[in-house]
Amino acid sequence: MAQQGSAADGLHLQKYFLSKNLKKDIPASIVVFLVALPLCLGIALASGAPLFAGLLTGIIGGIVVGTVSGSQLSVAGPAAGLTVIVLTAIGKLGSYEAFLLSVMIAGVFQILLGVIKAGTIGNYFPSAVIEGMLAAIGLILILKQFPHAVGYDADFEGDEGFMQVDKDNTFSGILSAVSKINYGAVIISLVSLALMIYWPKIKKVALVPAPLLVVLAGVLLSTLFAGTSFALRDKQFVQIPVVDGVGSVLSLFKSPNFSEITNKQVWITAFTIAVIASLETLLSLEAVDKIDPIKRISPTNRELIAQGAGNIVSGLLGGLPMTAVIVRSSANVNAGARTKTSAVLHGFWLLLSFLFIPTLINLIPLSCLAAILLVTGYKLARIALFKHMWHKGWSQFIPFVVTIVAVLLTDLLIGVGIGMLVGIFYILRTNLRNPYFYQIDCKEDKEVIRIKLAEEVSFLNKAAIQVTLTSLPAESHVVIDGSNSRYIDVDVLEIIHNYKHNAFTKGIIVELYEIKDRYDVPAFKELKYKQPV
Repeated sequence: MAQQGSAADGLHLQKYFLSKNLKKDIPASIVVFLVALPLCLGIALASGAPLFAGLLTGIIGGIVVGTVSGSQLSVAGPAAGLTVIVLTAIGKLGSYEAFLLSVMIAGVFQILLGVIKAGTIGNYFPSAVIEGMLAAIGLILILKQFPHAVGYDADFEGDEGFMQVDKDNTFSGILSAVSKINYGAVIISLVSLALMIYWPKIKKVALVPAPLLVVLAGVLLSTLFAGTSFALRDKQFVQIPVVDGVGSVLSLFKSPNFSEITNKQVWITAFTIAVIASLETLLSLEAVDKIDPIKRISPTNRELIAQGAGNIVSGLLGGLPMTAVIVRSSANVNAGARTKTSAVLHGFWLLLSFLFIPTLINLIPLSCLAAILLVTGYKLARIALFKHMWHKGWSQFIPFVVTIVAVLLTDLLIGVGIGMLVGIFYILRTNLRNPYFYQIDCKEDKEVIRIKLAEEVSFLNKAAIQVTLTSLPAESHVVIDGSNSRYIDVDVLEIIHNYKHNAFTKGIIVELYEIKDRYDVPAFKELKYKQPV
Protein backbone atom coordinates (compact mmCIF):
# COMPACT_ATOMS: atom_id res chain seq x y z
CA MET A 1 0.00 0.00 0.00
CA ALA A 2 2.85 2.37 0.84
CA GLN A 3 4.45 1.59 -2.51
CA GLN A 4 1.17 2.33 -4.30
CA GLY A 5 0.86 5.67 -2.46
CA SER A 6 4.40 6.73 -3.31
CA ALA A 7 3.88 5.74 -6.95
CA ALA A 8 0.70 7.85 -7.10
CA ASP A 9 2.51 10.80 -5.53
CA GLY A 10 5.26 10.41 -8.10
CA LEU A 11 2.72 10.54 -10.93
CA HIS A 12 1.18 13.68 -9.47
CA LEU A 13 4.60 15.33 -9.22
CA GLN A 14 5.56 14.35 -12.76
CA LYS A 15 2.90 16.60 -14.28
CA TYR A 16 4.80 19.67 -13.12
CA PHE A 17 7.78 18.64 -15.26
CA LEU A 18 5.96 17.50 -18.39
CA SER A 19 7.10 19.47 -21.43
CA LYS A 20 3.51 20.13 -22.52
CA ASN A 21 2.85 21.85 -19.16
CA LEU A 22 6.20 23.63 -18.85
CA LYS A 23 5.69 25.05 -22.35
CA LYS A 24 2.64 26.87 -20.97
CA ASP A 25 3.75 27.45 -17.37
CA ILE A 26 7.10 29.13 -18.01
CA PRO A 27 5.76 31.91 -20.31
CA ALA A 28 2.77 32.36 -17.97
CA SER A 29 5.10 32.74 -14.98
CA ILE A 30 6.90 35.59 -16.77
CA VAL A 31 3.58 37.34 -17.40
CA VAL A 32 2.56 36.98 -13.74
CA PHE A 33 5.99 38.23 -12.68
CA LEU A 34 5.60 41.35 -14.83
CA VAL A 35 2.12 41.99 -13.44
CA ALA A 36 3.09 41.23 -9.82
CA LEU A 37 6.23 43.36 -9.70
CA PRO A 38 4.61 46.83 -9.81
CA LEU A 39 1.64 45.66 -7.71
CA CYS A 40 3.92 44.37 -4.93
CA LEU A 41 5.74 47.71 -4.80
CA GLY A 42 2.56 49.78 -5.04
CA ILE A 43 0.75 47.91 -2.29
CA ALA A 44 3.75 48.25 0.02
CA LEU A 45 3.77 51.99 -0.62
CA ALA A 46 0.03 52.29 0.05
CA SER A 47 0.41 50.23 3.25
CA GLY A 48 3.06 52.54 4.72
CA ALA A 49 5.58 49.68 4.66
CA PRO A 50 9.09 49.46 3.12
CA LEU A 51 9.02 48.77 -0.64
CA PHE A 52 11.17 45.69 -0.07
CA ALA A 53 8.39 44.26 2.14
CA GLY A 54 6.01 44.18 -0.82
CA LEU A 55 8.57 42.46 -3.04
CA LEU A 56 9.43 39.96 -0.29
CA THR A 57 5.75 39.12 0.17
CA GLY A 58 5.40 38.41 -3.54
CA ILE A 59 8.45 36.12 -3.43
CA ILE A 60 7.11 34.18 -0.43
CA GLY A 61 3.61 34.05 -1.92
CA GLY A 62 5.00 32.47 -5.06
CA ILE A 63 7.54 30.05 -3.63
CA VAL A 64 6.15 29.05 -0.21
CA VAL A 65 2.38 29.32 -0.77
CA GLY A 66 2.66 28.09 -4.36
CA THR A 67 4.50 24.96 -3.21
CA VAL A 68 2.13 24.09 -0.35
CA SER A 69 -1.14 25.10 -2.08
CA GLY A 70 -3.33 22.59 -3.86
CA SER A 71 -4.65 25.20 -6.29
CA GLN A 72 -3.12 24.94 -9.75
CA LEU A 73 -3.75 28.50 -10.96
CA SER A 74 -4.10 30.71 -7.89
CA VAL A 75 -1.29 33.20 -7.17
CA ALA A 76 -0.64 34.62 -3.70
CA GLY A 77 0.91 37.95 -2.79
CA PRO A 78 0.31 41.25 -0.98
CA ALA A 79 -3.35 42.23 -1.36
CA ALA A 80 -4.70 45.71 -2.01
CA GLY A 81 -7.74 44.82 0.12
CA LEU A 82 -5.52 44.78 3.22
CA THR A 83 -3.73 48.10 2.66
CA VAL A 84 -5.97 50.17 4.95
CA ILE A 85 -5.81 47.52 7.69
CA VAL A 86 -2.01 47.36 7.45
CA LEU A 87 -1.59 51.14 7.39
CA THR A 88 -3.85 51.55 10.45
CA ALA A 89 -2.31 48.63 12.34
CA ILE A 90 1.27 49.88 11.95
CA GLY A 91 0.19 53.24 13.39
CA LYS A 92 -1.72 51.69 16.33
CA LEU A 93 1.02 49.23 17.24
CA GLY A 94 3.68 51.91 17.12
CA SER A 95 6.28 49.94 15.17
CA TYR A 96 6.59 47.82 12.05
CA GLU A 97 8.27 45.04 14.08
CA ALA A 98 5.20 44.72 16.35
CA PHE A 99 3.04 44.53 13.25
CA LEU A 100 5.18 41.67 11.92
CA LEU A 101 4.33 39.69 15.06
CA SER A 102 0.62 40.15 14.24
CA VAL A 103 1.24 38.81 10.73
CA MET A 104 2.90 35.69 12.13
CA ILE A 105 0.06 35.08 14.61
CA ALA A 106 -2.48 35.61 11.80
CA GLY A 107 -0.70 32.85 9.89
CA VAL A 108 -1.11 30.49 12.86
CA PHE A 109 -4.83 31.35 13.02
CA GLN A 110 -5.20 30.55 9.30
CA ILE A 111 -3.56 27.17 9.72
CA LEU A 112 -5.99 26.41 12.54
CA LEU A 113 -8.90 27.44 10.28
CA GLY A 114 -7.64 25.03 7.66
CA VAL A 115 -7.25 22.20 10.18
CA ILE A 116 -10.84 22.61 11.44
CA LYS A 117 -12.00 22.69 7.78
CA ALA A 118 -13.37 26.24 7.80
CA GLY A 119 -12.51 26.56 4.11
CA THR A 120 -15.88 25.14 3.10
CA ILE A 121 -17.44 28.56 3.75
CA GLY A 122 -16.28 29.51 0.26
CA ASN A 123 -18.84 27.09 -1.20
CA TYR A 124 -21.74 29.22 0.10
CA PHE A 125 -21.12 32.30 -2.04
CA PRO A 126 -23.78 32.60 -4.80
CA SER A 127 -22.47 32.20 -8.33
CA ALA A 128 -23.86 35.59 -9.43
CA VAL A 129 -21.87 37.32 -6.67
CA ILE A 130 -18.63 35.58 -7.70
CA GLU A 131 -19.22 36.52 -11.35
CA GLY A 132 -19.93 40.10 -10.24
CA MET A 133 -16.72 40.19 -8.21
CA LEU A 134 -14.72 39.02 -11.24
CA ALA A 135 -16.31 41.62 -13.50
CA ALA A 136 -15.74 44.33 -10.88
CA ILE A 137 -12.07 43.37 -10.61
CA GLY A 138 -11.85 43.62 -14.40
CA LEU A 139 -13.40 47.10 -14.41
CA ILE A 140 -11.16 48.19 -11.52
CA LEU A 141 -8.14 47.05 -13.51
CA ILE A 142 -9.28 49.11 -16.49
CA LEU A 143 -10.10 52.21 -14.43
CA LYS A 144 -6.99 52.04 -12.24
CA GLN A 145 -4.59 51.31 -15.07
CA PHE A 146 -5.88 54.06 -17.37
CA PRO A 147 -3.81 56.80 -15.61
CA HIS A 148 -0.67 54.69 -16.01
CA ALA A 149 -1.52 54.04 -19.66
CA VAL A 150 -1.61 57.77 -20.41
CA GLY A 151 1.43 58.62 -18.30
CA TYR A 152 -0.14 60.07 -15.17
CA ASP A 153 1.55 58.22 -12.33
CA ALA A 154 1.30 60.61 -9.40
CA ASP A 155 -0.91 58.13 -7.50
CA PHE A 156 1.03 54.93 -8.12
CA GLU A 157 0.10 53.39 -4.80
CA GLY A 158 -1.39 50.04 -5.71
CA ASP A 159 -4.75 50.93 -4.16
CA GLU A 160 -7.54 48.99 -5.88
CA GLY A 161 -10.32 50.52 -3.76
CA PHE A 162 -12.55 53.40 -4.83
CA MET A 163 -11.04 55.90 -2.38
CA GLN A 164 -7.28 56.34 -2.62
CA VAL A 165 -4.85 57.22 0.11
CA ASP A 166 -4.17 60.56 -1.62
CA LYS A 167 -7.83 61.54 -0.89
CA ASP A 168 -8.63 61.15 -4.59
CA ASN A 169 -10.94 58.47 -5.99
CA THR A 170 -11.05 56.28 -9.09
CA PHE A 171 -13.03 58.69 -11.28
CA SER A 172 -11.33 61.90 -10.18
CA GLY A 173 -8.01 60.13 -10.77
CA ILE A 174 -9.04 59.45 -14.36
CA LEU A 175 -10.03 63.10 -14.87
CA SER A 176 -6.67 64.20 -13.51
CA ALA A 177 -4.94 61.77 -15.85
CA VAL A 178 -6.79 63.09 -18.91
CA SER A 179 -5.64 66.62 -18.11
CA LYS A 180 -1.99 65.57 -17.77
CA ILE A 181 -1.37 63.16 -20.64
CA ASN A 182 2.17 62.15 -21.54
CA TYR A 183 2.09 61.34 -25.26
CA GLY A 184 5.15 59.10 -25.04
CA ALA A 185 3.32 56.88 -22.55
CA VAL A 186 0.19 56.91 -24.73
CA ILE A 187 2.18 55.71 -27.76
CA ILE A 188 3.76 52.91 -25.71
CA SER A 189 0.32 51.89 -24.40
CA LEU A 190 -1.26 51.83 -27.86
CA VAL A 191 1.59 49.79 -29.34
CA SER A 192 1.41 47.43 -26.35
CA LEU A 193 -2.38 47.00 -26.69
CA ALA A 194 -2.01 46.25 -30.40
CA LEU A 195 0.60 43.59 -29.63
CA MET A 196 -1.57 42.07 -26.87
CA ILE A 197 -4.60 41.85 -29.16
CA TYR A 198 -3.12 40.91 -32.53
CA TRP A 199 0.15 39.09 -31.78
CA PRO A 200 -1.54 35.88 -30.44
CA LYS A 201 -3.55 35.66 -33.67
CA ILE A 202 -0.39 35.16 -35.75
CA LYS A 203 0.04 31.40 -35.44
CA LYS A 204 3.67 31.12 -36.52
CA VAL A 205 4.97 33.61 -33.97
CA ALA A 206 2.43 33.14 -31.16
CA LEU A 207 4.88 30.88 -29.28
CA VAL A 208 6.59 34.07 -28.10
CA PRO A 209 4.27 35.36 -25.35
CA ALA A 210 2.71 38.72 -26.18
CA PRO A 211 3.36 40.24 -22.71
CA LEU A 212 7.09 39.54 -23.03
CA LEU A 213 7.10 41.24 -26.43
CA VAL A 214 5.14 44.16 -24.93
CA VAL A 215 7.81 44.68 -22.26
CA LEU A 216 10.63 44.58 -24.82
CA ALA A 217 8.77 47.03 -27.05
CA GLY A 218 8.10 49.31 -24.08
CA VAL A 219 11.79 49.40 -23.08
CA LEU A 220 12.85 50.05 -26.69
CA LEU A 221 10.35 52.87 -27.25
CA SER A 222 11.11 54.56 -23.93
CA THR A 223 14.82 54.48 -24.82
CA LEU A 224 14.11 56.03 -28.24
CA PHE A 225 11.95 58.73 -26.63
CA ALA A 226 14.73 59.79 -24.22
CA GLY A 227 15.72 63.41 -24.79
CA THR A 228 12.60 64.20 -26.84
CA SER A 229 9.26 65.75 -25.98
CA PHE A 230 7.91 62.17 -25.62
CA ALA A 231 10.41 61.26 -22.88
CA LEU A 232 9.03 59.49 -19.79
CA ARG A 233 9.61 60.74 -16.27
CA ASP A 234 11.19 58.64 -13.51
CA LYS A 235 7.78 57.93 -11.91
CA GLN A 236 6.61 56.35 -15.15
CA PHE A 237 8.98 53.40 -14.77
CA VAL A 238 9.02 50.41 -12.44
CA GLN A 239 11.06 51.23 -9.33
CA ILE A 240 12.56 48.42 -7.23
CA PRO A 241 15.35 48.83 -4.66
CA VAL A 242 18.88 48.41 -6.09
CA VAL A 243 21.04 46.33 -3.74
CA ASP A 244 24.83 46.19 -3.60
CA GLY A 245 26.27 43.09 -1.95
CA VAL A 246 25.06 40.56 0.61
CA GLY A 247 25.19 43.04 3.47
CA SER A 248 22.91 45.41 1.61
CA VAL A 249 20.39 42.64 1.05
CA LEU A 250 20.43 41.40 4.66
CA SER A 251 19.90 44.92 5.98
CA LEU A 252 16.50 45.01 4.25
CA PHE A 253 15.07 42.13 6.35
CA LYS A 254 13.24 42.90 9.60
CA SER A 255 12.29 40.65 12.51
CA PRO A 256 9.10 40.65 14.61
CA ASN A 257 9.22 42.11 18.09
CA PHE A 258 8.33 39.07 20.23
CA SER A 259 8.29 41.21 23.39
CA GLU A 260 4.91 42.53 22.18
CA ILE A 261 3.31 39.07 22.52
CA THR A 262 1.25 40.23 25.52
CA ASN A 263 -0.03 43.31 23.72
CA LYS A 264 -3.80 42.90 23.27
CA GLN A 265 -3.77 45.06 20.13
CA VAL A 266 -1.28 42.67 18.48
CA TRP A 267 -3.76 39.81 18.88
CA ILE A 268 -6.73 41.90 17.71
CA THR A 269 -4.77 42.90 14.60
CA ALA A 270 -3.75 39.27 14.00
CA PHE A 271 -7.34 38.03 14.26
CA THR A 272 -8.57 40.79 11.92
CA ILE A 273 -5.90 39.99 9.33
CA ALA A 274 -6.57 36.23 9.58
CA VAL A 275 -10.33 36.59 9.03
CA ILE A 276 -10.20 39.14 6.21
CA ALA A 277 -7.23 37.51 4.44
CA SER A 278 -8.96 34.11 4.64
CA LEU A 279 -12.24 35.46 3.23
CA GLU A 280 -10.44 37.25 0.40
CA THR A 281 -8.46 34.09 -0.34
CA LEU A 282 -11.58 31.91 -0.48
CA LEU A 283 -13.35 34.43 -2.73
CA SER A 284 -10.36 34.59 -5.06
CA LEU A 285 -10.04 30.80 -5.09
CA GLU A 286 -13.71 30.40 -6.02
CA ALA A 287 -13.31 32.98 -8.77
CA VAL A 288 -10.17 31.38 -10.19
CA ASP A 289 -11.82 27.95 -10.28
CA LYS A 290 -14.62 29.49 -12.35
CA ILE A 291 -12.22 30.74 -15.03
CA ASP A 292 -10.00 27.65 -15.01
CA PRO A 293 -10.36 26.18 -18.54
CA ILE A 294 -10.09 22.65 -17.08
CA LYS A 295 -12.59 23.46 -14.28
CA ARG A 296 -10.51 21.97 -11.45
CA ILE A 297 -11.71 22.40 -7.87
CA SER A 298 -9.12 23.77 -5.46
CA PRO A 299 -8.94 22.30 -1.92
CA THR A 300 -9.97 25.28 0.22
CA ASN A 301 -8.77 23.95 3.59
CA ARG A 302 -5.35 23.18 2.18
CA GLU A 303 -5.25 26.71 0.74
CA LEU A 304 -5.87 28.23 4.17
CA ILE A 305 -2.99 26.15 5.55
CA ALA A 306 -0.76 27.28 2.66
CA GLN A 307 -1.69 30.92 3.22
CA GLY A 308 -1.04 30.52 6.95
CA ALA A 309 2.42 29.09 6.26
CA GLY A 310 3.12 31.98 3.89
CA ASN A 311 2.08 34.59 6.44
CA ILE A 312 4.20 33.01 9.17
CA VAL A 313 7.29 33.15 6.93
CA SER A 314 6.40 36.65 5.72
CA GLY A 315 6.02 37.97 9.27
CA LEU A 316 9.26 36.30 10.33
CA LEU A 317 11.30 37.90 7.53
CA GLY A 318 9.70 41.35 7.40
CA GLY A 319 6.96 41.01 4.76
CA LEU A 320 3.30 42.00 4.53
CA PRO A 321 0.21 39.81 5.04
CA MET A 322 -0.80 38.00 1.89
CA THR A 323 -3.85 36.42 0.26
CA ALA A 324 -4.68 34.63 -2.95
CA VAL A 325 -5.10 37.59 -5.32
CA ILE A 326 -7.47 37.61 -8.26
CA VAL A 327 -5.55 40.15 -10.38
CA ARG A 328 -2.40 38.04 -10.58
CA SER A 329 -4.38 34.80 -10.67
CA SER A 330 -6.54 35.93 -13.60
CA ALA A 331 -3.42 37.12 -15.43
CA ASN A 332 -1.99 33.65 -14.81
CA VAL A 333 -5.07 31.97 -16.28
CA ASN A 334 -5.22 34.28 -19.29
CA ALA A 335 -1.52 33.68 -19.97
CA GLY A 336 -2.29 29.98 -20.39
CA ALA A 337 -0.83 28.46 -17.19
CA ARG A 338 -1.51 24.76 -16.64
CA THR A 339 -0.16 24.02 -13.14
CA LYS A 340 1.09 25.76 -10.00
CA THR A 341 4.61 25.66 -11.45
CA SER A 342 3.78 29.06 -12.95
CA ALA A 343 3.03 30.59 -9.52
CA VAL A 344 6.18 29.10 -7.97
CA LEU A 345 8.38 30.27 -10.86
CA HIS A 346 6.97 33.80 -10.69
CA GLY A 347 8.24 33.93 -7.10
CA PHE A 348 11.72 32.90 -8.27
CA TRP A 349 11.65 35.53 -11.05
CA LEU A 350 10.82 38.20 -8.46
CA LEU A 351 13.75 37.02 -6.33
CA LEU A 352 16.22 36.85 -9.20
CA SER A 353 15.18 40.21 -10.61
CA PHE A 354 15.70 41.82 -7.24
CA LEU A 355 19.12 40.23 -6.75
CA PHE A 356 20.64 40.46 -10.21
CA ILE A 357 18.86 42.79 -12.60
CA PRO A 358 17.15 45.57 -10.63
CA THR A 359 18.60 48.21 -12.99
CA LEU A 360 17.16 46.45 -16.05
CA ILE A 361 13.77 45.93 -14.39
CA ASN A 362 13.65 49.65 -13.62
CA LEU A 363 13.77 50.33 -17.38
CA ILE A 364 10.25 48.89 -17.88
CA PRO A 365 7.62 51.63 -18.43
CA LEU A 366 4.47 51.34 -16.32
CA SER A 367 2.42 52.18 -19.41
CA CYS A 368 3.30 48.88 -21.12
CA LEU A 369 2.45 46.94 -17.94
CA ALA A 370 -0.83 48.89 -17.82
CA ALA A 371 -1.65 47.61 -21.32
CA ILE A 372 -1.24 43.99 -20.13
CA LEU A 373 -3.61 44.65 -17.23
CA LEU A 374 -6.13 46.50 -19.45
CA VAL A 375 -6.47 43.41 -21.63
CA THR A 376 -6.74 41.17 -18.54
CA GLY A 377 -9.43 43.50 -17.17
CA TYR A 378 -11.45 43.36 -20.36
CA LYS A 379 -11.38 39.56 -20.38
CA LEU A 380 -12.84 39.56 -16.86
CA ALA A 381 -15.51 42.18 -17.62
CA ARG A 382 -16.26 41.34 -21.24
CA ILE A 383 -19.60 42.42 -22.72
CA ALA A 384 -20.54 38.79 -23.38
CA LEU A 385 -20.58 38.14 -19.61
CA PHE A 386 -23.16 40.90 -19.03
CA LYS A 387 -25.35 39.45 -21.80
CA HIS A 388 -25.01 35.97 -20.32
CA MET A 389 -26.06 37.13 -16.85
CA TRP A 390 -28.97 39.14 -18.32
CA HIS A 391 -30.35 36.02 -19.98
CA LYS A 392 -30.23 34.16 -16.65
CA GLY A 393 -33.00 36.40 -15.28
CA TRP A 394 -33.39 39.12 -12.65
CA SER A 395 -32.55 36.82 -9.73
CA GLN A 396 -29.04 36.41 -11.16
CA PHE A 397 -28.56 39.72 -12.97
CA ILE A 398 -29.42 42.07 -10.08
CA PRO A 399 -27.00 40.50 -7.51
CA PHE A 400 -24.39 40.45 -10.29
CA VAL A 401 -24.76 44.18 -11.04
CA VAL A 402 -25.12 45.20 -7.38
CA THR A 403 -21.87 43.36 -6.57
CA ILE A 404 -20.07 45.16 -9.39
CA VAL A 405 -21.28 48.62 -8.35
CA ALA A 406 -20.63 47.97 -4.64
CA VAL A 407 -17.08 46.70 -5.24
CA LEU A 408 -16.34 49.67 -7.52
CA LEU A 409 -17.59 52.21 -4.97
CA THR A 410 -16.18 50.58 -1.80
CA ASP A 411 -13.68 47.71 -1.78
CA LEU A 412 -13.61 43.99 -2.47
CA LEU A 413 -14.90 42.61 0.84
CA ILE A 414 -17.56 45.27 1.49
CA GLY A 415 -18.76 45.04 -2.11
CA VAL A 416 -19.03 41.25 -1.98
CA GLY A 417 -20.82 41.54 1.37
CA ILE A 418 -23.44 43.83 -0.17
CA GLY A 419 -23.77 41.52 -3.16
CA MET A 420 -24.21 38.58 -0.79
CA LEU A 421 -27.09 40.31 1.00
CA VAL A 422 -28.87 40.92 -2.32
CA GLY A 423 -28.10 37.39 -3.49
CA ILE A 424 -29.45 35.90 -0.24
CA PHE A 425 -32.60 38.02 -0.61
CA TYR A 426 -33.30 36.45 -4.01
CA ILE A 427 -32.50 32.97 -2.71
CA LEU A 428 -34.96 33.44 0.16
CA ARG A 429 -37.51 34.95 -2.21
CA THR A 430 -37.30 31.93 -4.48
CA ASN A 431 -37.38 29.57 -1.50
CA LEU A 432 -40.47 31.25 -0.08
CA ARG A 433 -42.27 30.96 -3.40
CA ASN A 434 -41.51 27.29 -3.92
CA PRO A 435 -42.38 25.31 -0.79
CA TYR A 436 -44.95 23.19 -2.65
CA PHE A 437 -46.64 22.39 -5.96
CA TYR A 438 -50.31 23.25 -6.18
CA GLN A 439 -52.64 21.39 -8.50
CA ILE A 440 -56.37 20.62 -8.82
CA ASP A 441 -57.39 17.07 -9.73
CA CYS A 442 -60.79 15.51 -10.35
CA LYS A 443 -61.77 12.57 -8.17
CA GLU A 444 -65.22 10.98 -8.53
CA ASP A 445 -66.57 14.11 -10.27
CA LYS A 446 -65.29 16.26 -7.42
CA GLU A 447 -62.36 18.63 -7.46
CA VAL A 448 -59.48 17.67 -5.20
CA ILE A 449 -56.85 20.24 -4.31
CA ARG A 450 -53.44 18.53 -4.03
CA ILE A 451 -50.64 20.39 -2.29
CA LYS A 452 -47.40 18.50 -2.92
CA LEU A 453 -44.67 19.67 -0.59
CA ALA A 454 -41.10 20.26 -1.77
CA GLU A 455 -38.12 18.07 -0.86
CA GLU A 456 -36.96 20.48 1.85
CA VAL A 457 -39.61 22.50 3.71
CA SER A 458 -37.97 24.90 6.15
CA PHE A 459 -39.15 27.46 8.68
CA LEU A 460 -38.84 30.05 5.89
CA ASN A 461 -41.75 28.36 4.10
CA LYS A 462 -44.04 28.61 7.13
CA ALA A 463 -45.76 31.86 6.16
CA ALA A 464 -46.38 30.88 2.52
CA ILE A 465 -47.94 27.53 3.47
CA GLN A 466 -50.09 29.06 6.20
CA VAL A 467 -51.44 31.74 3.84
CA THR A 468 -52.23 29.10 1.20
CA LEU A 469 -54.07 26.82 3.62
CA THR A 470 -56.17 29.56 5.21
CA SER A 471 -57.20 30.85 1.77
CA LEU A 472 -58.57 27.50 0.54
CA PRO A 473 -62.31 27.65 -0.20
CA ALA A 474 -64.86 26.08 2.15
CA GLU A 475 -66.26 22.60 1.39
CA SER A 476 -62.97 21.66 -0.32
CA HIS A 477 -61.24 18.31 -0.45
CA VAL A 478 -57.54 18.88 0.25
CA VAL A 479 -54.67 16.42 0.02
CA ILE A 480 -51.35 17.53 1.55
CA ASP A 481 -48.73 15.27 -0.04
CA GLY A 482 -45.35 14.80 1.66
CA SER A 483 -44.12 11.87 -0.44
CA ASN A 484 -41.26 13.93 -1.93
CA SER A 485 -40.22 15.52 1.34
CA ARG A 486 -37.00 14.47 3.05
CA TYR A 487 -37.40 17.11 5.73
CA ILE A 488 -40.30 19.23 7.01
CA ASP A 489 -39.64 21.80 9.73
CA VAL A 490 -41.43 21.22 13.04
CA ASP A 491 -43.24 24.59 12.83
CA VAL A 492 -44.61 23.72 9.40
CA LEU A 493 -45.74 20.32 10.69
CA GLU A 494 -47.58 22.05 13.50
CA ILE A 495 -49.44 24.28 11.00
CA ILE A 496 -50.40 21.26 8.87
CA HIS A 497 -51.68 19.19 11.80
CA ASN A 498 -53.58 22.12 13.33
CA TYR A 499 -55.19 22.78 9.94
CA LYS A 500 -56.29 19.15 9.66
CA HIS A 501 -57.84 19.20 13.13
CA ASN A 502 -59.73 22.47 12.62
CA ALA A 503 -60.65 22.31 8.90
CA PHE A 504 -64.01 20.64 9.64
CA THR A 505 -65.35 24.02 10.82
CA LYS A 506 -65.28 25.11 7.15
CA GLY A 507 -66.49 21.76 5.86
CA ILE A 508 -63.05 21.01 4.44
CA ILE A 509 -61.88 17.41 4.18
CA VAL A 510 -58.11 17.11 4.74
CA GLU A 511 -55.97 14.07 3.89
CA LEU A 512 -52.32 13.85 4.89
CA TYR A 513 -50.34 11.61 2.55
CA GLU A 514 -46.94 10.29 3.72
CA ILE A 515 -46.41 13.07 6.25
CA LYS A 516 -44.59 11.94 9.38
CA ASP A 517 -45.09 13.29 12.87
CA ARG A 518 -41.37 14.10 13.07
CA TYR A 519 -38.47 14.61 10.67
CA ASP A 520 -34.81 14.44 11.61
CA VAL A 521 -32.28 16.60 9.80
CA PRO A 522 -30.64 14.45 7.09
CA ALA A 523 -27.22 13.26 8.22
CA PHE A 524 -24.20 14.67 6.41
CA LYS A 525 -21.55 12.14 5.50
CA GLU A 526 -18.27 13.69 4.45
CA LEU A 527 -16.59 11.95 1.56
CA LYS A 528 -12.96 11.26 2.32
CA TYR A 529 -10.60 11.19 -0.61
CA LYS A 530 -7.03 12.12 -1.31
CA GLN A 531 -6.65 15.62 -2.70
CA PRO A 532 -4.49 15.89 -5.82
CA VAL A 533 -1.03 17.33 -5.27
